[in-house]
This record gives sequence, C-alpha cells and structure tokens, in this order.
Amino acid sequence: MTRVLTSLAVACFVAVAGTLPAQSATLETRAPQTWTVPANAYYPDAGPAWQRRSAQAAGFDSARLAAAIAFAIENEARTPRDLELAHYQSFGREPFGDAGGIFTPRGDATGMIVRGGYIVAEWGDPDRVDMTFSVSKSFLSTTVGLAVDRGLIRNVNDRAAGYVGPIVSLHPMRGGLGADRPANGALLEPFTGPHNARITWDHLLRQTSDWDGVLWGKPEWADRPDRDAAQWLSRERKEPGTVYEYNDTRVNLLALAATSVWRRPLPEVLREYIMDPIGASPTWRWMGYETSKIQLDGRAIEVVSGGGHWGGGMFISARDQARFGLLTLRRGQWKGKQLLSEQWVTQATTPTPAQLTYGYMNWFLNTDGKYLASATPKTFAHVGNGTNIIIAVPEHDLVIVARWINNGSVDGLVQRVLAALR
Repeated sequence: MTRVLTSLAVACFVAVAGTLPAQSATLETRAPQTWTVPANAYYPDAGPAWQRRSAQAAGFDSARLAAAIAFAIENEARTPRDLELAHYQSFGREPFGDAGGIFTPRGDATGMIVRGGYIVAEWGDPDRVDMTFSVSKSFLSTTVGLAVDRGLIRNVNDRAAGYVGPIVSLHPMRGGLGADRPANGALLEPFTGPHNARITWDHLLRQTSDWDGVLWGKPEWADRPDRDAAQWLSRERKEPGTVYEYNDTRVNLLALAATSVWRRPLPEVLREYIMDPIGASPTWRWMGYETSKIQLDGRAIEVVSGGGHWGGGMFISARDQARFGLLTLRRGQWKGKQLLSEQWVTQATTPTPAQLTYGYMNWFLNTDGKYLASATPKTFAHVGNGTNIIIAVPEHDLVIVARWINNGSVDGLVQRVLAALR
C-alpha cells in the first residue's frame, strides 16, 4: 500500500505499512528482549532531588559527551516551532486532517542523559512541558499492561469485543464520510462486524488489527491515506495480525477500549499506578479531542488520544520522560516494587512478526540492528514526532532523552553518546 508521508510525518523510523507472514519470522528475530536489572540500582526521589554524577564518574569521556550534546543541539528539528502550523503543513493536509485537540508551540532542543539512574547531562529546558506526540502511545500501552496485570484483561489474545460494550458518545459525528458508526453517530460499537469482531488486544497493541471504521470523526483510511483514492472505502481487509500499519485512528480505538475496561479516565490510572510512584512532577497532562468525550457509568469522561497526530496526547517534561524511560529500562521495577510486571515488559519487547522493529506501541526495537544502526542489540525506544525519543540501552544502564532533534540525526546522537563511554 502506497502512503503519502511528509518530512514531519516520518518520525518513527519504520515503514508505515509492512507485511510479513508470522511463519517467515525466525525464532531468533521473534524472541523477546531480556536483560538483568543491576542489583541495588539507584532510583531518584520525587521532585528535584535527583542525584547527579559527573561525566567521568559515570564512565564517560567528558569531551566526547559534550560533543554528543552539541551535536543534538546543532541538529534541532527544522520544522516550525508553532506545532499547529507544522500540523497543517503535514498531517493537516490529509482528508479529515483538521485539528481535534490542542497544539502548543514547542521549546528549544532539549535532552537528558541518565546512567545508573543518575543525571549525567542535561541540555535545553528539561522542566518545560511540551507535546510528545507518539511517545503518548507508550503511556497508553502501559495502561493496558496495568489492566492485564490486574486481571481486568485476562489475556492479550482475547478478542476486544468481549470487553467493550456499547458506548455513548457525547459528541456524535453526523453526516458525511466522517460520521462515526452506526449512522446516528450517538452509540459507538467499534468491535462489531465479521472483521472487527476478530480483533484481539494483541493486534491493537502491535498495530496489526486493520480495523475498519471511523472514530472521533477520523476514518482509519484518512491517516496517511493511500495515493489511490479508489482504495479509501473499498480495499480488502487483511486478516488481523498479518499486516502492520501505523495508524492513529486505531491507536485511539485502543484508548477507547482501555477506558471502557478501566471505567475511568486513563490519566487517573497512569497517575495512580505509574507517575506518582516514580516521582513524576505534577505538570504532565494527557489530553484527547473536543469530540472524544463519552458517557460511562453516569459520568462524562474524556478519552485521551494516543498521540498528537490531530493534537492532544501527552504533554510532559524531559525529566518526567526520563523517569518513565528509567522505569522501562529497569523492567517495570522502581525502588523494590514491580509497578509494571516484568512479563509485560517481555511482551512489549517481543518483535511483531509483521514488523520486527516494533513491539507493543510504542516500543521500537533494534532487531538485527535495523532500527538504530549504532545502538546495541537490546536497545529499545519510545518514539514520537518532533522528533521526541526516549532511548533505553540496557547493556549500559543508560537512558537518553532527546526532544526536537532532526529525525535523521538520532542515530548520530546515539553513536556519539556510546562512543563517549570509556
């Protein structure tokens, strides 16, 4: 399937659509990533009391590390700092591409390097709250993992239809190709029909569902649409699990399904079980769209978006990103507590047969060194447009956060940081 991509849209380093029959993936390439968390590992307390180490004490050559940081700053993203303008220069040009959520202007190129849990270097404004685009997906899949850990979802291979009942939309879309189904737009039943009923949680998490429908006024075909307009409404559906397609309408479908399972707003879930325990600041915000409000159990709930494709998503500081990256680097552990099960981290880092550099959204894997050529084999990353990226390097107990870096320069930054290690 041919896709239209702008320079701003190519933020996730992988093909938008890929097909790979499950049986053709070797056992080695499909194996989950495993690594050992250092004994007596340091974790920062909440607030600003985050201990630091000099570059030399953390095992870096200070001059080389300074050069790596200079490289990140020099290679700042070239797209407009006005992120709403940037949207309308890229995704906003697609069908139904109008903004549904909030955009804010972004800050300077920013980042952090954390090794052994200690801050080694920072640049830009790491306390500034900015959009993080598709890094939001990693927070979304985490709320699904929390539901699995607590038995709210019994198995990721269960069909989502068995967990999601009819949902009342408080902003039904009426008329035109953008109308939510059924026709009156008021009642959402996203997993009905012969194709959609077969979709599992695993398909949604791996972006291999090929879900057919419209949500919050956004048809799934309108996200990075086919060049051939005749395919928009008539193409043949692929068997769930066989084709990978990076698609934000379907990501938002997962957010709706997870909200239905938790029966509460996902930011509440994330704050209670993850962000407060890891000592994140109170400044982060997770937003949806003007149209993504539902009525559930007698109250109005905003269903958050899994990215900033049409605005909204997670707004967060680099410091809070680094805390989340440290949590995933440490396999869900934080100060002796297993906040997210190690089994979930294993599943999240198991390659998707149809896209071997992708685990659960948005865990990008360095399978066979094809994702980041300069990185170590176990490296994984949480990635969003901008580019916003949280890179975890288990072999070196290392987290790199880079925000507003040119996408093509990410591997160069990784190369320089790793070369700075003594």
